[in-house]
Amino acid sequence: MTKKSGEDGRSTIRDVAARAGVSASTVSRVLGGEYPVSAATRTRVLRAVREMDYVADARAKAVAGVGTPTLAFVLEDITGPSFAHMAYGVEREAARLGHLSLVCSTDGDVRRELEFIGMMRAQRAAAVILVGGAADTPEYRERTRRVADSLASAGSRLVLCGRPPLGPGAPVTVIEYDNEGGAYALVAHVLAQGHRRVLFLGGKPDHTTAMGRERGYLAAHRARGLEPDPALLLHGDFTRDSGHRLIRQALALGLEFSAVVAATDMVAAGALTALHEAGLAVPGDVSLAGYDDIPFARDLHPALTTVHVPYEELGRLAVRTALGHGGESADEHLLLGTHVVVRDSVATHGGH
Repeated sequence: MTKKSGEDGRSTIRDVAARAGVSASTVSRVLGGEYPVSAATRTRVLRAVREMDYVADARAKAVAGVGTPTLAFVLEDITGPSFAHMAYGVEREAARLGHLSLVCSTDGDVRRELEFIGMMRAQRAAAVILVGGAADTPEYRERTRRVADSLASAGSRLVLCGRPPLGPGAPVTVIEYDNEGGAYALVAHVLAQGHRRVLFLGGKPDHTTAMGRERGYLAAHRARGLEPDPALLLHGDFTRDSGHRLIRQALALGLEFSAVVAATDMVAAGALTALHEAGLAVPGDVSLAGYDDIPFARDLHPALTTVHVPYEELGRLAVRTALGHGGESADEHLLLGTHVVVRDSVATHGGH
């Protein structure tokens, strides 16, 4: 049995070179595929690799600039359906372009996010894609600008999807969808059905995605000369449990409303359950609308009126632009459109 010289017992590149009767640099050339090597030498090296079950060290390959190029997809919660569809778009497009995609879920921990980005910089990842809203503070902008500069110095690219832009000149690509415009169109549709007391189930007040959707809710009212009751704006997060809890809270407070607009479809799903538990029919007693158009929205009873966000295309576009397919400028800012999908959960009110 051949002795393996690695500290952990694994074969090293020198072991493979000795077995094949070539130098370690020749093994590296064969595995990297970037230099001409004779067919006989290539055959000997690859046979030795198989026989010794050699696996190249990814760190060494990154330092050498060879191996499968990678990109990183960093998000707060991998279980969210909308993020899952974006991750699918990232993975499919990365694979199409010959890249490996790595996913990191941070659970909102900034330190974990920064550690992972640092690791990706050391690995010379082609791009790092950060997904999801954030609080747009001076600290956020300064921290993220440093990240963008650091990645750029290593030949990588930072892409922000749904996160606040950093200002002109930053080496970053910002890809957003029209949060405010989608919410405006949705609430305008609800108001057009005659509803005047529309309960809004929002997200965290400092979260940029939640803020955009709330702005659309307010703007749609004001465009019709209406000023919504501040008591009808409730804040939670983007989860099913938040929707369930906020509806129970609204009913316990005795708030009067004929329609509910939820900041996400997951929030709408929780709201739907709470309304049913309270003996209220949707849309007979209360109309309901969501946001995101995740697949199960059409399978709720009734099927949910919502705003379609092209999450998969957002992921694909993030990869294409990050890998140099979207322009030459130092900073890019791209905006994707959204549209209302009318289904069965919103009905007319008050004879309108």
